[in-house]
Order: sequence, then C-alpha cells, then structure tokens
Amino acid sequence: MINKRIPIVLALLATVAAAPPADTTTVTSDDTAIALSRALAAQFQQELGGALQSAIKTQGTAGAVTACATIAPEVADRLSAQSGASVRRTALRNRNPLAVPDAHENAVMTALAAAPIDAAGKPAETAGWTGLGPEQRFRYIRAIPTAEMCLSCHGTNIAPDVVAAIAATYPDDKATGFAPGSMRGAFSISWTPEALASRAKAAAGR
Repeated sequence: MINKRIPIVLALLATVAAAPPADTTTVTSDDTAIALSRALAAQFQQELGGALQSAIKTQGTAGAVTACATIAPEVADRLSAQSGASVRRTALRNRNPLAVPDAHENAVMTALAAAPIDAAGKPAETAGWTGLGPEQRFRYIRAIPTAEMCLSCHGTNIAPDVVAAIAATYPDDKATGFAPGSMRGAFSISWTPEALASRAKAAAGR
C-alpha cells in the first residue's frame, strides 16, 4: 500500500507543484501508475545493486566508485528509453552533479528524510499528479535508505583509497557521513500522461 503520509507530503508541495489538476484526463488509474513506477524503481535498484556488487568484487571499493559513475546513468537512460518515463536517482546531498533535485524532488525528500523507512519496514514513497496542461506529470518518488553496503562509500569511516577515488571522480561530492537507515537519496520516476497510458497498455498486453 502506498505510504499513508502521501496526502501530507503533497500538501507540503503546494508551493512548488500544482495540486492534482481538475482537468486531468488519462485512462491510467493511479494504482496502475504507482505499480508501474514501483516496478521501475525496483528494477533500477536491483540492476544497479548487482552491478556495483560485481564491480566491488572485481575492482575493489575504490574501483567501484569509478564504475558507478558510468553504470548508474547507463541504467537510468536504458530504463527511461524502455519505459517512456524519466527514470533517475536524486539526493539532497548528491554525489553525481546530474543528481541535483528539482523543486518537487527537493520538497518530497525533505519531507521523507525524517522517516525514510515506513512502518512496514519498506522505503517510504509518494506519488501523485503535478502540473497543468503540457507540464502535467505523474510523479513517483521512493526513498533510498542507506544500507550497510553503502557505508564503505557514503558512511563516516571511509578508507583512504576510496576517499581519493571519490575526490577524483566527484570533486564536488556531498554524499558522505550517512548513518545506516538514513535517507541516502531517492528514485524519481516521472511520466507524461501519454507515456504512462502507453506503458499501461503495453503492460496489459493490449
């Protein structure tokens, strides 16, 4: 079930994103939109996590820092092309300069940061329509809590060679000092009504 705090979070977004517009016209239900978005976020997490674990085994943690710089954008671009959505990772304290949040993402992550894991032990999430007319989008954001495997690159006790690799690859890095369970960032999925309807139709096999 979608996080029960969504109405509260969406209310907080009033200054940066329009409320779900009265003229929304789409054949796609919100439940379907959430399910499609969740699937993309899960696939992104699974593929990226697997690739990083493989890189750590073959190149060490320092080598994986460099590998992540290319792996993560490649996965995001491929999933975006396949789905028709805009698929990306973002963070309040970003490492990759391409991961700087937009106003909507910033507001949602700020609201979720206090409790990035919900009562069921799952990453907190929000979803809903924003914008009007050509700017209308279905936005889904799911928190990325800091896992144990993340601490070697994002924690408080990072090995010197990893620190050097981060500095060389991401000179403006802001993404260290995280504790286990704190919100490292978020998966952000954005759909136009047309892209969402097309994806829903394909998923239904029509």
